[in-house]
Amino acid sequence: MEEAGKQTTVTKWSLTKNSFIAFKKDWQLYSLIILPVIYLLIFKYLPMIGNIIAFRRFIPGGSIFGEEWVGLYYFKMFLSDPTFYKVFSNTLILAFWLLLITFPAPILFALLLNELKNQLFKRFVQTASYLPHFFSVVVVAGIVFEFVAINGPLNSLIEFLGGNRINFIQLPEWFRTIFISSELWQGLGWGAILYLAALTGINEELYEAARIDGANRWQQTIHITIPGILPTIVILLILNIGNFLAIGFEKVLLLYNPLTYETADVIATYVYRVGLESGSFSYSTAIGLFESIVGLILVFGANYLSRRLTDTSLW
Repeated sequence: MEEAGKQTTVTKWSLTKNSFIAFKKDWQLYSLIILPVIYLLIFKYLPMIGNIIAFRRFIPGGSIFGEEWVGLYYFKMFLSDPTFYKVFSNTLILAFWLLLITFPAPILFALLLNELKNQLFKRFVQTASYLPHFFSVVVVAGIVFEFVAINGPLNSLIEFLGGNRINFIQLPEWFRTIFISSELWQGLGWGAILYLAALTGINEELYEAARIDGANRWQQTIHITIPGILPTIVILLILNIGNFLAIGFEKVLLLYNPLTYETADVIATYVYRVGLESGSFSYSTAIGLFESIVGLILVFGANYLSRRLTDTSLW
């Protein structure tokens, strides 16, 4: 036992020594992470201290950590609020459709791009599909408003085909379709980048062997291409599930209006109205903390299932 303990100590000392030597050798590379770490500490971790006001009564002008300890009062408050349940269900429905449509779309797009033989056309399609990602949310919202306006191109097409013009932006039943379509258009090309990178890492000899065995392009895609990018798909799926409830707040805020609250109002916009417009900071913080806890549970659950089913996980 003593001998085993000594060996363990020696091994730990060797690992520590090797790590120090590696750090000393490549300290310039390690120094590159200083700014990202400072950014994370200041803008991601330090603000987490403010979550304390979810358990305390915050009064503007008073202590930044609240004036009075109220425990779970604000959590009970929003759990008994029927408006919160409506907002929560809207968030779940919108998040589900976003995941169902916008997650597999870049995979299919990358697979289709990978099949293109004309490199000039392939580069043009890639560039054209990347561009919307670099538009600001305000610009995208403006484009959406113009496209679905009562006198916009979409309604002109509907009228040309014999239909009646529809005021899409004021009808709650159309909000989810408009929002998901804009997300798909804006993120399709950018989301395919990682999959295209993963495709380049697949050994070409596998395709050559498959062709010799008589496999067609579809069979090669099913048995070589998709398994080759499966780890990337799983990792991105876990990350997407972790952000399941974190629907793009800015775009929803810009696209919705009181007429579409029935389907458009999500947790983030509800927190914005309750917290900033109504001044109920403790209440809105409690809702935001609840959303973060749900997201944490989802990412841990998705990672656990992925590790059990596919042997691929984040940790």
